[in-house]
Amino acid sequence: MSVQIVGIGDALVSRDPGSVLVTYALGSCVAVAIHDPVVQVGGLLHFMLPESKGFSGDAKAVPFKFADTGIPMLFHEAYRLGAEKARMVVRVAGGAQVLDDSGVFNIGKRNVVAMRKILWRAGVMIQNEAVGGTVSRTVRLEVGTGKFWLREPGAQGPELACETGWMSGGGGWLSGF
Repeated sequence: MSVQIVGIGDALVSRDPGSVLVTYALGSCVAVAIHDPVVQVGGLLHFMLPESKGFSGDAKAVPFKFADTGIPMLFHEAYRLGAEKARMVVRVAGGAQVLDDSGVFNIGKRNVVAMRKILWRAGVMIQNEAVGGTVSRTVRLEVGTGKFWLREPGAQGPELACETGWMSGGGGWLSGF
């Protein structure tokens, strides 16, 4: 197996069935994992912030840093490799409140809300999730099998298993997604 690390504010998409995509230290960040079981295409995004609007730098240079630009790009790359929306299994993790004890900024919550809105508007349902709380998480996606593993500090976590198989297609994509 080939392990590929997805850094903070980055994403990877693969159709290599021997590939494992891993991202570490999801605090307030959110990981979005997608998998098409028919063509064995998997992708993993580790985004940091809910939206690119108002970013002081060049948001176009770092699109995977944001939910609003990173999530659509993740899906488009999977489509380019043969994945189809109607078969896509989506799992998410992260969005914890780890640095802001007073809850002033609520970045984790804002990231989760933004991610849900983007997916909902695109007609994409989340199969499984492990979001919120106060602990960081590490996740891995096995591209060949679609298994999505979650680890929290102190123990190996459970597989966030697909309970019903393929997801049914929804009501179409938004433009640009």
